[in-house]
Amino acid sequence: MGLATTPAPRFQVDKLTLRTGIKLCTGAATCAALLVLSACDATPRRTPFPQARPAGLAPIGDTVVPRSAKSIDLERYYVKVQSDLLTRGLLRTDGGGPDTPFDTEDLVRNFENIALYDEYTRGALSPNGRRSSGQLSRWSGPVRINTEFGASVPLDQRTLDKKNIDAYAARLKRITGHSITATPRNANFHVFVAGEDDAPFVQQRLKQLIPTMSTSQLDLFMTLPKSFYCLVIAVSDTGNPFNYTQAVALIRAEHPDLVRLSCIHEEIAQGLGLPNDSPGARPSIFNDDDEFALLTSHDEILLQMLYDPRLKQGMGADEIRPLTQAIAMEKTGQPL
Repeated sequence: MGLATTPAPRFQVDKLTLRTGIKLCTGAATCAALLVLSACDATPRRTPFPQARPAGLAPIGDTVVPRSAKSIDLERYYVKVQSDLLTRGLLRTDGGGPDTPFDTEDLVRNFENIALYDEYTRGALSPNGRRSSGQLSRWSGPVRINTEFGASVPLDQRTLDKKNIDAYAARLKRITGHSITATPRNANFHVFVAGEDDAPFVQQRLKQLIPTMSTSQLDLFMTLPKSFYCLVIAVSDTGNPFNYTQAVALIRAEHPDLVRLSCIHEEIAQGLGLPNDSPGARPSIFNDDDEFALLTSHDEILLQMLYDPRLKQGMGADEIRPLTQAIAMEKTGQPL
């Protein structure tokens, strides 16, 4: 490890279900953990940049291919899941209300838990199952979001999802004050909306976008278990392990509209630098209880805190806490 002159790119992998608490670990050496997955060797690597689509991967365009029976069965399964959640009063879209109050202390605590901590460290739980302390990671450069669709995705769904992702990117720009745009040109945050039948296409694209991904990580996209609803992977700069330079999100096309939109909201937000969940966060999508489907007023403040210029990449909890206290008081209108 001491021979490396520059840090290898870090991979951050979001939880892989719709806030059900299930996370992926494929083994100690190649675990896809919630917050940070460091490269397993000490060989210096260049930060991967998007490359041209190879000749064998022409744009999907308006082509729609028939779906397999497995994909159709998955769609029926996820429709039942959404129906069950709605019946139980979950997947709220109101952003929170009088029944979900939060104050400065809640914001400070939740920001620390969601932005700075993770439950896994290099593929294993920390001793006694405790979370390990992290440091602030976020994007310093512009975030350029491009959406790609698998050939099995119906055209009307592509139109809806593209509209939702583009509108969400504009909303995130307003919230954070950071440069976040939806554009196919020179994209560095790639959102794939793809079905079970589109796995080979996604895997081949990932090989082009992130050449340093391991075989086991690529295989995850090829054989994503039914219990894994969606995921995001963020890659850091070789010279600054707390600076994100690229991200890839996968949204299952078989989800019904609301669950699919929920995945879009959560995966993109987590790819910006809020990768964890906290059971105490409410109202929030960064919680495993499925209560809220879409970004809430509480979550907007967390994103504002994340991209506040007073916070710096690499800061730890002790450095950040006094600053987030002041920022939270400003955002909630409390006197300093």
